Amino acid sequence: MTATQSKPAAAGETRTLTLIQAITEAMHEELARDERVVVFGEDVGARGGVFLATAGLQASFGKHRVFDTPLSEASIVGAAVGMAVRGMRPIAEIQFADYMGPGFDQIISQAAKIRYRSGGQFTAPLVIRTPSGGGVKGGHHHSQSPESYFAHTPGLKVVMPSTPYDAKGLLKAAVRGGDPVIYFEPKRLYRAAKGEVPAGDYTVEIGKGAVRREGSDLTLIGYGGVMPDVERAAQALAAEGVQAEVIDLRSLVPWDRELVLESVSKTGRAVLVSEAPRTANFMGEVAYVIQEQLFDGLLSPVMQVAGFDTPYPYVQDKVYLPGPNRIAAACVQALNY
Repeated sequence: MTATQSKPAAAGETRTLTLIQAITEAMHEELARDERVVVFGEDVGARGGVFLATAGLQASFGKHRVFDTPLSEASIVGAAVGMAVRGMRPIAEIQFADYMGPGFDQIISQAAKIRYRSGGQFTAPLVIRTPSGGGVKGGHHHSQSPESYFAHTPGLKVVMPSTPYDAKGLLKAAVRGGDPVIYFEPKRLYRAAKGEVPAGDYTVEIGKGAVRREGSDLTLIGYGGVMPDVERAAQALAAEGVQAEVIDLRSLVPWDRELVLESVSKTGRAVLVSEAPRTANFMGEVAYVIQEQLFDGLLSPVMQVAGFDTPYPYVQDKVYLPGPNRIAAACVQALNY
């Protein structure tokens, strides 16, 4: 327990945390707040997880509430579903998002559908945390961005924060909600993203985006690990006299259509950024809604900057990921259309 956790927080008190520290703190506070909360997964106990996101939790709350599991994602998710249906609030960790495949049926056929299949008699309020995305040279099996699979599944909520403030607030909201939540953690931001986080209790509403930078010439939209590069691209454009409005979706299901449409109706141009492969990318849905609702007011086609339709490369992160240069180039294309 940190010093800030061991005493009541002063009104308005904040601390500078990394993204992973904010995630750890959220779990610590939820374990302390609600005895129904349990945390489990591969190596999450004594070791604290492969990225140490759960470090210290077992020492604070015991092996009956923070514990290791076998190397079986299907079992991890299946246990989480069973616990949630029986009234608990499980937080299950899948060690890497790439490993969610073995638990896929449990997620989409059980967790996502139990409320509907039972006519509302049962629910599965669980959280599946998983490190996602590239930027750490993890290669084909440790760098994928599979959020579109889960965004396509009715009954699931899907979130991906990019700041410590959002990471803590969204995770606490997910634990307290009534639905299964897939909580993607952009691993390249674990220790790179730092920000002020309130010491007191708070949540961030799932389904609401955030304006990171106001502008009038075009709208840049992203989420998760790409957000630092999106903001760098906006800064570079500002140096050339172009004011880009930057929106962080934070939540993919549901996503903040009202915020996006309000911004794009003002600027007339939209550039959508994510690191998942281009084909069937979630941002394609955002692009469709923009053109469906704002077609007559658009000044250029909606542009998308994404990863490539290949397995994630081992050593070519900077080529695969949509960095500031690729983002800015798409913005220039939209401006010159």
